[in-house]
Amino acid sequence: MRAGALALLGRREYARAELSTALQRKGYAADIIAEALSELAGEGLLNDERYAESLVRQLVGRGQGPTRIRQALHEAGIPADLIATVIEAGADWHALATDTRRRRFGAEAPSEWPERARQMRFLQYRGFSKDHIASALGSSGAPDDDP
Repeated sequence: MRAGALALLGRREYARAELSTALQRKGYAADIIAEALSELAGEGLLNDERYAESLVRQLVGRGQGPTRIRQALHEAGIPADLIATVIEAGADWHALATDTRRRRFGAEAPSEWPERARQMRFLQYRGFSKDHIASALGSSGAPDDDP
C-alpha cells in the first residue's frame, strides 16, 4: 500500500484527502490508508500546506482568481482555515485581474457597455470578485459619457 501511495506522490503533489480517495479507488482499506498517510505526513512526503501553496501558484499563473482557486482547494479536501491563509498570501488579486484582462483583450479598457459586459463575464468566470473586476476595467466600472 505504501508503494502505491509513493508511486502516486512521485508523479505530483497530492492533498491528504485526494490521496486517500485515490488509494480507496485502488481497493485499499480505509484504516490502512489512514495509517500510511499519517506515516507519509510524518516523514514530510505528504503536506496539505505545500500542496495548497503549489496549487495556488499554478492557478495564479493561469490567471485564475481567488474564488475559483478557493473552490479548487475545497474540492481537494483542504481545510477552510488553510484555504483562507493561502488565498490571502496568494497574489495581488487586483493586479492579477488587470493582467488577465490585458492578456486576453489588450491594454485598452473598453468604453462600450457590450464589450465591458463581455470582459466582466470573462473575469467573473475566472473567479475574480466585483472589486477586482472594477479595478481591472477602470475605477468606477462605468463607461465614459464624455464625447
